[in-house]
Amino acid sequence: MKKVITYGTYDLLHYGHIRLLERAKKLGDYLIVGVTSDDFDKARGKINVQQSLIERIEAIRSLNIADEIIVEEYEGQKIDDIKKYGIDIFTVGSDWVGKFDYLKEFCEVVYLDRTEGVSSSDIRKESNNIRLGLVGESRFLNKFYEESKFVNGVEVVGICTNDVAIFDEQIKQLPIITKDYNELLENVDAVHIHSEPVKHYEQIKTALINHKHVLCESPITLSTSQTQELIELAKDNGVILLDGIRTAYCTAFSRMVVLAKSGIIGNVVSVDATCTSLSKNADAPGWNSIYSWGPVALLPVFDILGTNYKSAEIVTSLQNQTDIDLFTKINFIYESAVASIKVAKFVKSEGDLVISGTKGYIYVPSPWWKTSYFEVRYENFSDNKKYFYQFEGQGLRYEIAYFNKLINQSKDEMITMDQNISKAIVAVMEAFCGKREVKIINFDTK
Repeated sequence: MKKVITYGTYDLLHYGHIRLLERAKKLGDYLIVGVTSDDFDKARGKINVQQSLIERIEAIRSLNIADEIIVEEYEGQKIDDIKKYGIDIFTVGSDWVGKFDYLKEFCEVVYLDRTEGVSSSDIRKESNNIRLGLVGESRFLNKFYEESKFVNGVEVVGICTNDVAIFDEQIKQLPIITKDYNELLENVDAVHIHSEPVKHYEQIKTALINHKHVLCESPITLSTSQTQELIELAKDNGVILLDGIRTAYCTAFSRMVVLAKSGIIGNVVSVDATCTSLSKNADAPGWNSIYSWGPVALLPVFDILGTNYKSAEIVTSLQNQTDIDLFTKINFIYESAVASIKVAKFVKSEGDLVISGTKGYIYVPSPWWKTSYFEVRYENFSDNKKYFYQFEGQGLRYEIAYFNKLINQSKDEMITMDQNISKAIVAVMEAFCGKREVKIINFDTK
């Protein structure tokens, strides 16, 4: 019996996929189809696959072409599979000509002509294209724009800003450059807001009323009641409101949180996160230390320990009697755990994350918010484990891809990173602004 094997993502299964599989089947007597896992797709740069692994496997199974379906999960698996299953022929589309010639050492390699004019990428672009507008005066929008190019189906078409001069030339060449927010909203399906946090509430509300999806740089607002209002408004209008913390959408961070909760380090008793930078000349007005770094640092605390802490103490140093904090430290007391965060734009410290447990601890080195690697460490260092994951660019492409996927799933309810976490972050910002449980200290910043 001649065995044939092929691999693919098979997202949004189309005629080109089917035709290729039919021809692959004719090469032998038994066809094995490898469907790539979500994590492996991300590692290969496919970050906006629309369907889950289960959906893609079921789509292949429904064709009744494959004799066996397996999951491709890691680099180098093709050689392992060829040996394991006794493969005679490996085949893929002709757009990969030469790429897999190294497999000729193990079996015959056949490149099949692809069906012209049909691809999943084109389908995503044509049927699900999202016109996205940018809002704000943050230079970070330059990075956001660059990262958006890696996500099929998302096209940045304009920007609403009072200071276009701070942006790169590519943004200055967008079709829509305006100071009129309503003009931008008339020409887009969704907006990414990176304006001053005090402006978020009105800008988000206006977008939601106009049935536009919103991806807002965290914090969503500086008021818990306003945040709840926006959550309900998004749900009522059937649009997406997504909390923009790029770390939350990265594979490594998600896996790290799952491991921490799994008991691999025993009971978690402490989470300590530090985020600092020496950026006295802020890249955007209205972003102090707690607004810029607070949501990021709070994410692992609330994700791992939950949002029901018993008490919190905020210690901060303010600049010249303003609300601009040079440095802020927050201590949380839980029923059976503690947590602390340190954030600063005028002070520098080691930007790592440590999760302490009764059996061991998880260490994420600086800059932990760009999580691509972490370690699970024990008393006996020979038991330590290291975890590596793909992290491209600034990580914004994963956030944008997730936002795009939520929109295209046509959910009729508001979806955030996690509503409870989003609201808990806002509650901390609100306490800071109201000087509740806040101790103010002074130090020399020279």
